[in-house]
Amino acid sequence: MDCQILIIDDDKDLCVLIKQCTAKEGIRADYCHSGLNGLEMLDKKKYHLILLDVMMPGMNGFQTLDKIRNKSNIPILMLTAKDDSTSKIYGLRSGADDYLAKPFNMEELIARIISLVRRYTRFNEIQDRSQPLIYVGMSIDFDNRNVTTQNGTFELPPKEFDLLLYCARNQGRILTKQQIYEAVWKEAYVYDDSNIMAIISRLRKKIEPDPGTPFYIQTIKGIGYRFNKEV
Repeated sequence: MDCQILIIDDDKDLCVLIKQCTAKEGIRADYCHSGLNGLEMLDKKKYHLILLDVMMPGMNGFQTLDKIRNKSNIPILMLTAKDDSTSKIYGLRSGADDYLAKPFNMEELIARIISLVRRYTRFNEIQDRSQPLIYVGMSIDFDNRNVTTQNGTFELPPKEFDLLLYCARNQGRILTKQQIYEAVWKEAYVYDDSNIMAIISRLRKKIEPDPGTPFYIQTIKGIGYRFNKEV
């Protein structure tokens, strides 16, 4: 895989190790050790994915994530020593695409990097040959990876776009959480619904006229979700 990633982590030894391991897969990696330096590098160079550590001095990973999401929908994989669900959900709700707790298996990290980059690249390729999907009060634009509703136009991060697209293309069908997870994350479902719930929560805040009473992405209690068949 020929791609360029940016590692933002204050653990210098880990940065070197990740760079060495990803190089074997054809993945070129730059690294820096603070959120501020990471933002500066993003302004100067184009990357396919960011590995972002949570626990950093000064500007932490969550603060850095917020600033990145204000200007880019680049895939972001969060790295942290914390393995608690609160930190995980907070990161996902804030715009992260995936989450991996330290210490982690290097092969798993590389697999997640490749999966995120491939999905992002694949949907970018689809954009060039696809027309926007039009629904009542909503337009999903492949060219810009965004969605337009009465709330405005939003450029969506990869996981949000992938999930919305999957649900929209299966309009009217009741989709289980397992179906959604395996279609969007491209890995076996492990009965952890926090990822799906976080992404849908973020989506609803952007696309729904009233997020408390969803119109587009409807909850089917005890089963999963459905994209409104009436739109």
